[in-house]
Amino acid sequence: RLPEQQKTSESPLSWFRGVYLPPALHPLNKTFVKGGEWQDIDSTQEKRRAFLQDFCRKYNSRKKLQNHLVHLVSRIYVEDKHKVLYCEVPKAGCSNWKRVLMVLSGLAASANNISHDDVHYGKHLRKLDSYDLKGIYTRLNMYTKFIFVRDPMERLVSAFRDKFEHPNSYYHPVFGKAIIKKYRHNADEEALKTGSGVKFKEFIEYLLDSHRPVGMDIHWEQVSKLCYPCLINYDFIGKFETLEEDANYFLQLVGAPANLKFPKFKDRHSSDERTSTEVVRQYLKELSKEERQQTYDFYYLDYLMFNYTSP
Repeated sequence: RLPEQQKTSESPLSWFRGVYLPPALHPLNKTFVKGGEWQDIDSTQEKRRAFLQDFCRKYNSRKKLQNHLVHLVSRIYVEDKHKVLYCEVPKAGCSNWKRVLMVLSGLAASANNISHDDVHYGKHLRKLDSYDLKGIYTRLNMYTKFIFVRDPMERLVSAFRDKFEHPNSYYHPVFGKAIIKKYRHNADEEALKTGSGVKFKEFIEYLLDSHRPVGMDIHWEQVSKLCYPCLINYDFIGKFETLEEDANYFLQLVGAPANLKFPKFKDRHSSDERTSTEVVRQYLKELSKEERQQTYDFYYLDYLMFNYTSP
């Protein structure tokens, strides 16, 4: 319910500082699920949800954050037709999920012919923070909320490869130049001018620096700070490691058209090897033991919340 302190002279948003939702788990609506092949996936899903709830209780992570509600939901996309809310976690299938949301909402006939630029820059999808407070609250309480996560170290290496090992008109001049200037001794003029060629070790120095020369970015921000899983009760927790089966089960849960399947294609750099455990291992070799431990510590909450094994 909206607060009753509406008679006060405070800014309306100040009422929602430190707000969090009730901790109760809502049962998933399985009305649309057909066939018994989803039983194992459903069982895994229930365990993930229970694990996260238990974590949040055990670690007292439902502390009130000093943030406006609007900030807490700034990464959540809305699809009103099927009443779903999707919290975007970059490098965990988010491009294809946005394609699917466009199809669900009737903005596209197929997920297979929507370009990367259309997905990320077309502004076709609406975010939850664009609604008024009543609209936000109504959707948080009534819609099915879902999130897809990924092993934190795999997600980190995937982001580095995508943004720094390929030409990029934003990440090289904005992040690359600042990283090379601060962390590379005797950097040559070309590197300082273009910001290209950032090494993984330099990137990690930036990540772990409490005085970063440039701010954080959603592609390597912790999921705990993107989607606030202990403050917002996600009804469905998918994992990148089981992306296809989790996604197609979720689509059944929300009554998606029978012919809509989660896309299998890699969004960009399709000729590159996917970021796997072995690929991650090669990148981590560039770091000292202390840097590896500090990187793990940086994503410690994400490892715990989603029951990932420490590397």
